[in-house]
Amino acid sequence: MDITGGVSIRGNRWQRLFRRQQGQKASGEGHDGVKDKGKHNTFLGRILKFNWNEFIVDPAEQFYYVWIQVMTLPIVYNWVIIILRTCFTMIALSYLPVWLTLDYVSDLMYMIDMIITLHTGYLDQGILVKDLIQLRKRYLRSKHFLWDLASILPFDFLYFAFGIQTPLVRINRLLRIPRLNEALDRMETRTSYPNTFRIAKLMIYIFVLIHWNTCLYFALSSSLGFGSDPWVYPNITNTEFGSMRRQYFYCFWFSAQILTTVGDVPQPEREEEFLFMIADLLIAVLVFASIVGNIGNVITSLRDRDNVFFPNHELVKAYLRSHHISKELRERINNWYQHLYINKKIMRENEILQQLPLHMRTEITVSVHLRTLSKVTIFQNCDRSLLEELVLKLTPQVRNPGEYVCRKGDVGHEMYIIKEGKLAVVADDGVTEFAVLSDGNFFGEISILNIKGNKSGNRRTANIRSNGYSDLFSLSKEDLTDVLSEFPAAKRHLEEKGRQILTKMGMLEESGEKEEGEGEKVETKIQRLESNLEVLQTKLARLMMELESSNRKMQARVAQLELEVSELETQLSEDDGERDRTLGRGQGVGREKPQRSFPILILIILEHTHIFKLVHSTPQKNAGFLTNLSFISPMRKAPAGPLITHGLRTSRKRSGDTGPIDSTQLHT
Repeated sequence: MDITGGVSIRGNRWQRLFRRQQGQKASGEGHDGVKDKGKHNTFLGRILKFNWNEFIVDPAEQFYYVWIQVMTLPIVYNWVIIILRTCFTMIALSYLPVWLTLDYVSDLMYMIDMIITLHTGYLDQGILVKDLIQLRKRYLRSKHFLWDLASILPFDFLYFAFGIQTPLVRINRLLRIPRLNEALDRMETRTSYPNTFRIAKLMIYIFVLIHWNTCLYFALSSSLGFGSDPWVYPNITNTEFGSMRRQYFYCFWFSAQILTTVGDVPQPEREEEFLFMIADLLIAVLVFASIVGNIGNVITSLRDRDNVFFPNHELVKAYLRSHHISKELRERINNWYQHLYINKKIMRENEILQQLPLHMRTEITVSVHLRTLSKVTIFQNCDRSLLEELVLKLTPQVRNPGEYVCRKGDVGHEMYIIKEGKLAVVADDGVTEFAVLSDGNFFGEISILNIKGNKSGNRRTANIRSNGYSDLFSLSKEDLTDVLSEFPAAKRHLEEKGRQILTKMGMLEESGEKEEGEGEKVETKIQRLESNLEVLQTKLARLMMELESSNRKMQARVAQLELEVSELETQLSEDDGERDRTLGRGQGVGREKPQRSFPILILIILEHTHIFKLVHSTPQKNAGFLTNLSFISPMRKAPAGPLITHGLRTSRKRSGDTGPIDSTQLHT
């Protein structure tokens, strides 16, 4: 009862203190809110007030990248130290407090990593999922969670069974290797020197492999007996080989000799030693192959990069040798290549950036060259969209010392912007210099605008020569025309600026505006004619299609009529044969055979054609032929004299009768 009473008294006392503190907080907020806010804005208070349900990590943000890089430390620590403490017991016991502290710090980081992974969003159809319930389901049902859970299981309780000197019970901490691979992959994609990173990663893998082999060699020597034969580690009772550093360094050197197959090692004498050497030699083959393969890949990627960045010099050299080019020209070309390589001048920007989408390629090119293009007078105050289109058309050039960029009188096809170097405006003699152009200057911009009234006729008005190695950007007339076709306002603006420059130079004719107006009238007429031509072409195409359709229908009709005619002829021939046989039996043999009624066939054909309609509609034209005819079509009361006469002649020819046709035969 005393204990209960004491507990209740203490509880009441704590409650009164808590209420007093709450009252002080309320009064403090009323009198000095800023000061009270500063008191309670502590780190612990922020953690307690933080809403962990709203804590979602975007895997594409910097926080996630930094965290997985931090997670490489405990993973590498466990992979290196656990095997070291297991095999080198002296090292494990000498620094036991340090190892235990680092062990449980790494365990704490493993747990925090699981929490962060639980709150890490993922992309579903391109949208980041931030629903914590879905994130929990996805993580808890994945294999990744099983690996993380297995790596954090508290096997440290086995210390009570095997002793504190057996850190092998923490072997499950090595299961976090997928997290390490993810961190290394992300580092490789973000680093600006991927080849150097690949080599460094390969060296780390080799070091960890040799480290494990070192620990296993020392453990095998300990089980076989130190100094029992020349192959094992010497006797540790010897002061020379008794120190911890000497033990590790000797075993590491011995393992490096085996795995790199460099140097001579003592001959093994026992079966355990032979098995260890065989396993090491097999691993050495894989290590050697991986080293050679990775180094070869790095060299190949560097060579491919150079071939993309710079022109292939070997092909050009072979071409020059095969065509016996002069030595002076070959030296100029070799100096040009040497200047590119030494100063890292990239000439194939478009091919390199072709690997990226168009919008990214535009952003990169704009960030690199837009400042240079905006210095050109005629492009100042232009729309940014126009400049972005023009920037993609810029072509880098490098000119040798003494090389002429353009000569007086040449037709201008491109303008130039000086990025670096000095160019001189020289006279025709090549000695007198009128001016020197430096970084940011430009020339040749008027010749690519096709301004009406330009006295120079779009030809170069000066000689431009490079004094040293000059880096230029060129913009062709075709590219500028293509871009300005989509920006008519910018085109008029640029032409007006160019006209002002020509006016100041006295190179613009007054009739230029009239010619321009006439040119616009001619262009209007041409456009009208082109539109009319398109309409006529459309009508012609429609008529041709109708004609072709009518032709196909007529051919089908004729084929059908031919088929019907052939069938009728067959039927008529069979009817005539039966009639002949009947008449022969009833009247005797000496009677003449009646003629075929071939005109009936003609009339049947006329019933299926428009010719019959024409004859029926104009009987007056055939009055002379129809005078003595009384045969009328049973279907239509239409005369058919000329056609019947033609049919009768055809029938008489077939029967062999070549005499004249009289009226009796026609009536018959």
